[in-house]
Amino acid sequence: MSNIPKDPVMFVSFVNTQLRDFYPNLEDFCKSSGMDESSAIKKAGEAGYEYDAKLNRFV
Repeated sequence: MSNIPKDPVMFVSFVNTQLRDFYPNLEDFCKSSGMDESSAIKKAGEAGYEYDAKLNRFV
């Protein structure tokens, strides 16, 4: 996915929307978008967010 925002806050908003609407977990989103899961977690961490698997979103 080339439309993934680079800004960490916008990234979290985008990914949370994708997780809510289309993906049961972060792993599936990352596989579909061609993104490394640890990179996604690191990017969200830049904005102070952590992935909560139970909620399937960054909080």
